[in-house]
Amino acid sequence: MIFKAVGEGRPYPDHGLTTPAQWSDVPPRQVRLDELVTTKRTLDLEALLADDSTFYGDLFAHVVEFKGIMYLEDGLHRAVRAALHQRAMLHARVLVLT
Repeated sequence: MIFKAVGEGRPYPDHGLTTPAQWSDVPPRQVRLDELVTTKRTLDLEALLADDSTFYGDLFAHVVEFKGIMYLEDGLHRAVRAALHQRAMLHARVLVLT
């Protein structure tokens, strides 16, 4: 299994970070793919296969840790690409909500 679970929606409170500039204050670190719960059930195949899919926006996926669970909020295409390359880790900005 690639992810801990496949979810739908964000089961955590709104954190107010909406732009890459706001997320840039959150330091990146490595996270294990099998510890992530997705917040989307579907993936845009075009985003996954595009040569520049990681060129625009933040270089790192966005993860929200809430009540000990890590939710992949943005960067599903990056996570799937990492899995396809047989990597178990992903660099992500992890925002911890209490």
